[in-house]
Amino acid sequence: MAPGYLFLGVGTSYIDDAKKLNIYVSPLTQKATFVLDQDLADRGAFGVKRATYDALGNKITDGEKVFMELGILVTNTYERTVAENVLVKSNLSLYTDYLASFGNIDVDWFLDVHLKVNKFITSNIGMHFIYDDDILFDRVINDLGFVEQNGRPKLQFKQLLGFGVVYAF
Repeated sequence: MAPGYLFLGVGTSYIDDAKKLNIYVSPLTQKATFVLDQDLADRGAFGVKRATYDALGNKITDGEKVFMELGILVTNTYERTVAENVLVKSNLSLYTDYLASFGNIDVDWFLDVHLKVNKFITSNIGMHFIYDDDILFDRVINDLGFVEQNGRPKLQFKQLLGFGVVYAF
């Protein structure tokens, strides 16, 4: 759980079984980010409060392991057969914090394409996009160990490619 996320909220869903569409809106959602790795928590990774150090670089207080936010969550799941043996699945999650950074939207989008080559071989291609303004990259630390620039958020991208053999009995 470095990081681990927990969403707890109250909302409503619109579900269309015929179109395989589900939209969930939760205007009151608590997002908890857990960073249980103390080294990452000390660095302030994933938005948690970082450790404090004295002038000699000795740690005074540990970094916090939990970061809490209160905001709005909108999720969308969609599934569609685009060709005879091609199924597309999309799972999109959008979150913005009311208190600290309203309008900065955290995006978590997973797109998966399932391909059935024949009755024995399947394949899938997946793409995962993440943007969270609490996750910072390119932090600059000077020779004394002090942070000169906190860094900036970036779009994260992961791609997946899988092949499988199917045997039904």
